[in-house]
Amino acid sequence: MCSQKTKQTLDSFNDSEQPSLSRGEDAYQKMLEGIQTGRLKPGMRLREVEIAEWLGSSRTPVREALNRLQTEGLVVQEPRRGMIIAELDHSMVAELYFMREVLEGAAARLAARHASDVEIAMLRDIADRDKAFGDDPVKLARNNRLFHETLYRAAHNRYLLKTLSMLRDSMALLGQTTLSLPGRSAHAFEEHDQLVAAIERHDAATAEEASRAHIRAAHRARMELMFEQEENKLNE
Repeated sequence: MCSQKTKQTLDSFNDSEQPSLSRGEDAYQKMLEGIQTGRLKPGMRLREVEIAEWLGSSRTPVREALNRLQTEGLVVQEPRRGMIIAELDHSMVAELYFMREVLEGAAARLAARHASDVEIAMLRDIADRDKAFGDDPVKLARNNRLFHETLYRAAHNRYLLKTLSMLRDSMALLGQTTLSLPGRSAHAFEEHDQLVAAIERHDAATAEEASRAHIRAAHRARMELMFEQEENKLNE
């Protein structure tokens, strides 16, 4: 169990008030969230007027947000369809997970060396929260993002944090969480538990391997989900 101080720190980290955003930044954050939650799906055509109406804003901040998303590769311009949410093929997904395995493995190794007692307690508390969410994929996915973001920060390497943050945004294009697959949430909990246990022991090598194994398992689950979705389309 974590201390009251740790719980307060975690709650502050999770629920702290955000500074006011510019209209362009606000539009960007809302569209990014739309991609992450699946409201804006890969291949969906993006029209400035419709997005502005959805966000309740003018077209100028929407245009700023779209330009930024395009620069980051989350939105692409196609000759016939116009601007759309980027779509990832199997090869691109494999490349993303390869980079994620390498980078998160490094983050876990560094966290085992440099994470503070409070950060380690936060990781343990977040991992243990999964038990309370049962099979709710939305809550599990949100908690999963918080777990990995906390791991990134616990590595105490600003360049690795920046690179992982960019990679995380690209992962949003994958859409539906793999935690919706039967049995995946239970396996993910065990994988997180093993990773945190290694960090608690300050065992850098084991922490890295646990993290890499977790990402490999997530990749296998992603491919299973993609094949399932493709099969469903063929049967429609």
